[in-house]
Amino acid sequence: MKTLTVSALVCAMMALAGAAVLPEGAPEEDQMAKSHLVKGSTACSGGWTLLHDRCFHYVPRALRWAEAEKHCVFMGGNLASVHSAQEYHSIQALMISTSHQYKETWIGGSDAEEEKQWFWSDGTPFHYLNWCSGEPNNMHQQNCLQMNYGADKCWDDDHCSRQKPSVCAKKKLTDREA
Repeated sequence: MKTLTVSALVCAMMALAGAAVLPEGAPEEDQMAKSHLVKGSTACSGGWTLLHDRCFHYVPRALRWAEAEKHCVFMGGNLASVHSAQEYHSIQALMISTSHQYKETWIGGSDAEEEKQWFWSDGTPFHYLNWCSGEPNNMHQQNCLQMNYGADKCWDDDHCSRQKPSVCAKKKLTDREA
């Protein structure tokens, strides 16, 4: 009987630990994105969350953009690229479940190589855009992409030397790797 009780408690704790918690009154799209977070999967290693066929990891420690990219590479990925509004809202929901707030956060976009030519650090095409009004403005050589900027929680170019949390992404594990 004790074994059954302990097993039930462990299962309940695991279910609660894996569930995404959004603050009361969160926008409807965040509620929709939440459903993508509660996927139990071995496709992503510990600490990573499966979203839209890739694994994502929120890094709360504030780093400069290049340090954040290096940290993501060390963990087997890159700073996150974003390819749709649905994916963007899912990443925001992941951040909310981890930090309980929308922080300005580094993702993998940069135009440091050539001004106004934005690239993702993972090499994927830069097609989806979510720039805030008037951005990117390259004010005083802003070459790195941050998300959750301003009231609209959209994208802004910022100085790469600023320290911010970051979001990493990597390919999910294949069945053989999992």
